[in-house]
Amino acid sequence: MSYQAPIKDILFVMNELAGLSHVASLPGYEDATPETVQAVLEEAARFNEEVVAPLNVTGDQQPSTWRDGNVTTTPGFKAAFKQFGEAGWQGVLHPQEFGGQGLPKLVATACNEMLNAANLSFALCPLLTDGALEALLTAGNAAQQALYVPKLLSGEWTGTMNLTEPQAGSDLAMVRTRAEPQGDGTYKIFGTKIFITYGEHDMAENIVHLVLARTPDAPAGVKGISLFIVPKFKVDASGALGERNDVHCVSIEHKLGIKASPTAVLQFGDHGGALGHLVGEENRGLEYMFIMMNAARFAVGMQGIAVADRAYQKAVAYARERVQSRPVDGSAREAVTIVHHPDVKRMLMTMRALTEGARALAYFAAAQADVAHHDANPIVRGAAQAMYEYLVPIVKGWGTEMSLDVTSLGVQVHGGMGFIEETGVAQYYRDARILTIYEGTTAIQANDLVGRKTLRDRGEVARAICAKVAATETELTQAGGVAGKVAERLAAGREALLRVVDYVLANAKDDPNAVFAGSVPYLKLAGIVLCGWQLGRALLAAQAHRDADPLFFDAKIATARFFADHVLTQAPGLATTITEGADSALQLDDAHF
Repeated sequence: MSYQAPIKDILFVMNELAGLSHVASLPGYEDATPETVQAVLEEAARFNEEVVAPLNVTGDQQPSTWRDGNVTTTPGFKAAFKQFGEAGWQGVLHPQEFGGQGLPKLVATACNEMLNAANLSFALCPLLTDGALEALLTAGNAAQQALYVPKLLSGEWTGTMNLTEPQAGSDLAMVRTRAEPQGDGTYKIFGTKIFITYGEHDMAENIVHLVLARTPDAPAGVKGISLFIVPKFKVDASGALGERNDVHCVSIEHKLGIKASPTAVLQFGDHGGALGHLVGEENRGLEYMFIMMNAARFAVGMQGIAVADRAYQKAVAYARERVQSRPVDGSAREAVTIVHHPDVKRMLMTMRALTEGARALAYFAAAQADVAHHDANPIVRGAAQAMYEYLVPIVKGWGTEMSLDVTSLGVQVHGGMGFIEETGVAQYYRDARILTIYEGTTAIQANDLVGRKTLRDRGEVARAICAKVAATETELTQAGGVAGKVAERLAAGREALLRVVDYVLANAKDDPNAVFAGSVPYLKLAGIVLCGWQLGRALLAAQAHRDADPLFFDAKIATARFFADHVLTQAPGLATTITEGADSALQLDDAHF
C-alpha cells in the first residue's frame, strides 16, 4: 500500500493535546490560523504521498553511489528535492525575513513527520539542513546569516554537521581536525570526518559543512573546540559560487538501512587546506553544535514515530487482506482475514498505541518549544524551555526505541512474507535500526536525562511534569469507567517514575555506576509514563467529542485503554529494575566477558 498521511489524527493531537490555539496566539505566530495550518498540512500530505513516498522503495533498491569523489543519488531524488525546495518546505519553521514561512515548531513537526514517513532516506537531507540553519541563526553573524540562510532555505544549498572522526566516535574531546588561522579572518581546515549524512550529493549546487575543529592554542578536551563554515564550493560576498574548496568525499558507507542517504567520509585539506570561516567565538563550537544536535535529536525522535506509523499502516493493510485460518472462537467455518485473530489484533494495537503515544508526547514537546521562544512572559518561557529540554532526550530515545518494536511487529504481522524484501515491510525495520544510534545513542540520551535534566535541577522539572500527570489522573478518576481504570494505571506509573527520580538524586554522587546502569531503563520508564499521560488526555478529549465521530473517537478511547493495560503496566517493573538491579548488571568484571 502507499503512504497515507494521518491528517485527522495529527490535527486531533495538535488541537486537543498540544494546544495549537494557544501556540497560534503567541506573538509572531498570528499567521498560524486553523485554516492556514490545515491547508499547510493537507498540502504537505499531498506532496509527500505523491512525490516523496513513491521513491522510498526505489531508494532502497537503487542506493546512492560514489565514483571518483562524486555521489549520485537515487533516480528521482534530485527532481523531488528541487520541488521540495521550490515549494518552501525547508522553511516552514524558519524566519520570514530570510524567506521562510515562520510557522510554529508544532506545525513544522507535523510536516516533518509526514516527510519522514514517506521516505526516511530522503528526509535526512532537510533534517541536517534544519540543524545547520538553527546553528547559523543562533550563533552566526549577520553577514553569515545573510549569505547562507536564504540559500539553505530555498534548497539551492544544503547543510551538514561534521562532528565524528575515526578515533573519536561520540567522544568529541578526541576531535583532532585542526583549524589554522590565516591572518585575514579565515582559517584552513585539515582533518577527516566520518558518518557525514549527505556530506556529498548531487541534489543541490552547494553543500555548507559545519565543522568542529581545534585552533592551534585551543585548550584540551571539549573546551577547545570551535565551529567553522566550510562550503563545498567557495562563496563570495554576493553569494556567487567560486572554485571547489579543499573538501572531498573519499567514500560512502554500505549500510543496513537508509541506503539512499549517502553517509560520507570527508577529507579536509589534502590539497593545501579547506577554507573555513569561524562561527561565533573560538572554543565555543561544542556549545553551538549542541544547538544543531538538539534540533536533530528531536527530529530523529520524529523519524522513529514516522517510520513506526508507516509500518503500522502497512501491517493493517496486510492484516485486512490476508486470509488464513479459522477463528479460535468458532465464529466462522471458513478461514478469515488475520485481522480477526486475537494475537494479530494485540500486535496491531501495540503498534498503534506506541506510535500514537509517542506522537502525542513529541507534539506536546514541540508546543513547549514554541511557548519557550514566543510567550511574552519570561517566567512562562523559562518553564516551557525547561520542560522542552527535559523531554528532548525522551522524544529521541523513547521515540526511536519504540520504533524498533513497532517495525519488528510489522514484520511479524506479515509472517514469513515479512521476511521477504518484495513485501516492503522489512525496509522499515532495517531503516529504523539506525535511529537509536545516530545523533547520540539511547545511552547518551539517557545519560543526558540523568545528568543534565534530573541531577542539575534536583528533579524540579521531573516533579513538575509529574504534578501535571497527577492532575490528569484526577480528571480521569472523576470521569469514571474506562477513564478511571486508566487513571489507576497512570498513577502507578507516575509513582514509579517519582521513585526513580528520588533514587537517582539519592545515589548519583556516592554510586554513579549504579545510577547510570539504570539510565536507559529510566528513559524508557519516563517515555512510557509520559506517553500514557498524553493518551489519558486523549481519552478525555475523545469522550468529550465522541458524538461528532464515534468511530474515530471510540478508537482513541480503546487505544488509551490498551496502552494503560499493556504498556503502562511495565512501569513498576522498570522502576524495580532501576532501583534494585544495578548490582546484577555490574557484578561481572572484564575477565568474565
